[in-house]
Amino acid sequence: MKNRINNLFETKTEKLLSIYFCAGSPTLDGTANVIRTLEKNGVDMIEIGIPFSDPMADGPVIQNAATNALRNGMTVHKLFAQLADIRQTVNIPLILMGYLNPIMQYGFEAFCKKCSETGIDGLILPDLPFKDYKETYRTIADKYDIRIIMLITPETSDERIRFIDDNTDGFIYMVSSASTTGAQQSFNDKKMEYFRRIDGMHLHNPRMVGFGISNKATFDAATEYSHGAIIGSKFVTLLEETKDPQKAITALKDALSK
Repeated sequence: MKNRINNLFETKTEKLLSIYFCAGSPTLDGTANVIRTLEKNGVDMIEIGIPFSDPMADGPVIQNAATNALRNGMTVHKLFAQLADIRQTVNIPLILMGYLNPIMQYGFEAFCKKCSETGIDGLILPDLPFKDYKETYRTIADKYDIRIIMLITPETSDERIRFIDDNTDGFIYMVSSASTTGAQQSFNDKKMEYFRRIDGMHLHNPRMVGFGISNKATFDAATEYSHGAIIGSKFVTLLEETKDPQKAITALKDALSK
């Protein structure tokens, strides 16, 4: 069976919506319910955050969710247990986003094998150096048909972007700015120029824009020159406030539509 990430981009080429949330927050046992609710509400892809005590790429909203999840007792083992039957009801691509430390403690190959058994399609590891991925981890991930998604920023050189594009599969995660995650009201001209520049490179891989997307203006701007947008902080905030994934996704889709 073709990897669900690849299949998604072959069947839908614009305005894709990917949602990030942190497993284990606001409640320890809510992970599967959040995933099912998001799919039911038309979300195209989901990033499930593995909570970590030092999430360097994340802003305060996601850091707080991770802290809450760890307090609730979330672990990698518990997360896999919660996802054990997810593919009986969910068909959209699922990606785990986390940091190397807990994954290395689990064992990278064992982790990829478990991802494959569970129905996880990809990994986003912000602190995995590209050199290490290429030399060591790529063959292991490929063995289990797991896509490792790489991040680029406005500071990433064209040469490096092409190198990443040539050596990865799935999609490229375009970070909208060099700062940490967090909702913004609009994107400035500099960011729009970055989106246009990458679009003009005609890369092999589809591109998703993340960081700072919270309303119609930022969603439309992000998706004008890419295949879709990733929303994290805004949804995490709504989920923490409402404690109800249906209310949270309804409020988010309302914000994206007006």
